[in-house]
Amino acid sequence: MFAKGQTVIQLMEKLAPRHYAVPDDRIGLQLGTLNKEIRKVMVTLDVVEEVVDEAISEQVDLIIAHHAIIFRPLKHLQTETPAGRVYAKLIKHDIAVYIAHTNLDVADGGINDMMADALKLENTKPLDTVFTEKLKKLVVFVPQDHHERVLMAMLDNGAGAIGDYSHCSFNLSGVGTFKPGEGTNPYIGATGKFEEVQEIRIETIVPENLQGKVIQAMLKAHPYEEPAYDLYPLDLSGRKLGLGRVGRLPQSISLAELAEQVKKAFDVPAVRIVGEPGTMLNKAAVLGGSGSRYIGSALFAGADVLITGDVDYHSAQDALAAGLCIIDPGHNSEKIMKAGVAAYLTKALADGRYDTEVTTSQINTEVFRFL
Repeated sequence: MFAKGQTVIQLMEKLAPRHYAVPDDRIGLQLGTLNKEIRKVMVTLDVVEEVVDEAISEQVDLIIAHHAIIFRPLKHLQTETPAGRVYAKLIKHDIAVYIAHTNLDVADGGINDMMADALKLENTKPLDTVFTEKLKKLVVFVPQDHHERVLMAMLDNGAGAIGDYSHCSFNLSGVGTFKPGEGTNPYIGATGKFEEVQEIRIETIVPENLQGKVIQAMLKAHPYEEPAYDLYPLDLSGRKLGLGRVGRLPQSISLAELAEQVKKAFDVPAVRIVGEPGTMLNKAAVLGGSGSRYIGSALFAGADVLITGDVDYHSAQDALAAGLCIIDPGHNSEKIMKAGVAAYLTKALADGRYDTEVTTSQINTEVFRFL
């Protein structure tokens, strides 16, 4: 059985929820339809004409990319232009294009975590926070014989996470009362008869973005026709998510040595560095894409080096004057997302028992050449 396009994207958005994206980012379905079976998905960094030709040759139904193919409103769709040729080929061959950009940068397990993991950074945290989870308190009352079933349905679906601890809850025994009305089919008791039942009050924390999923799981596991539950907003905040990552290097290392590691980890032929090659480094910040404007964030986080792409001349001067080293592997280093996203989707589809195939583009979309 092949997954529908909507199913593939639902799985993708479990990894990179849309609401993680920064305002006005061009994400989501940009071309085509998801209302079809998806036999093959291709993951790519960029959707250029060579990648589209590859997708046509490979009979791909859906492209998932990091960089948008439509950045600003179109004034025309002339098929003799480079962009127009790309759109025309995609439409002619019914290939949909879905974009996951800053939401994939921010997400746990997204591009910045992939880059940090490739460099073996330890005790990482976001470099620049852009999203803070809102938390709610969910309280539900359940008969004793269904306590564990309802509790685990909630906790296994994302409730009860506090810091590095999961499955946190508080459970209190008490007496519940009710009187089933006409036309009811009560799990306990009889119509028109006042009942007193030993019940357990379950309290747990729920991230706002998961409350629908958790409540649905609770209702499905609960034996009552009309389960009693409360949902309270909290002043507490949950996880902080953001762009980039900052963490400790496994060991003290020179700028020159780390630059060599970056080249291997990100599969790039060359890097630019700012700072003396022999400078010893202990803490690193990494940010996929263009990171010149995050030099201040790296300094504030106590990083010795910022690893990012597209650093401009004057920003590099500012970093050098402030004592921050830089390693610039280029914007194309974000291609690390291809293997990471493909591996995630392959497993997610297999878990759902779908036969949809996931591949990665083999086209090198680096626009610069190194001599």
